[in-house]
Amino acid sequence: MKRLLPFFIVLVTFLSCKNEKQPEVIKEDTELKELLALMQGSFNSELQSEINSTYYNISLHMYPIWEDKGNFIYVEQALNSMQNKPYRQRIYEVKRLSDSTFSSAIYKLDVDSLWIGKWKTPKAFDAIALKDIALKEGCEVILKRISEKHYMGKTGDTTCVSTMRGASFARSEVEILEDKVISWDRGFDAEGNYVWGAEKGPYIFNKLD
Repeated sequence: MKRLLPFFIVLVTFLSCKNEKQPEVIKEDTELKELLALMQGSFNSELQSEINSTYYNISLHMYPIWEDKGNFIYVEQALNSMQNKPYRQRIYEVKRLSDSTFSSAIYKLDVDSLWIGKWKTPKAFDAIALKDIALKEGCEVILKRISEKHYMGKTGDTTCVSTMRGASFARSEVEILEDKVISWDRGFDAEGNYVWGAEKGPYIFNKLD
């Protein structure tokens, strides 16, 4: 019996180690990371406005905030010549939905004017929390990865409510590439007639940094 004792000790030790819960290995989502990197930075439509005078030179700034809470991006758009008076300020939350799709949910800030130019100092947003912003229901953009560094998506056809200039709903189509973001935002009335936004095609925002 004494000769068998070391064997039993080794066996018990092995079984106890085997039954211990192994630490979960979290696999990095490289595609989500890629999408977030493509969306970040400063852009403008200067080149497009020079080629086609019906398009304005619009600045677009998108920078990450709340990096310890998830994948949030502060977004600010303005006429390039009037960046101190942006016409759109939003917060996007980017998530994976499935093996092939991603969602970019859109939130409104409570007091837009407090955050003008804060894309330069993203840590300023640490002063507020998720409870201080409002989700725009039905306005999320569903994106699909087409190929490396290339994503395309859109909102639901009639799900994003908009009352701007007599519209009933807005529709957005987005294409994200390594060096540009292509975006087509339009508003439609209840009958589906176009009422605002670029009429002939999307804006092309070239990346500056």
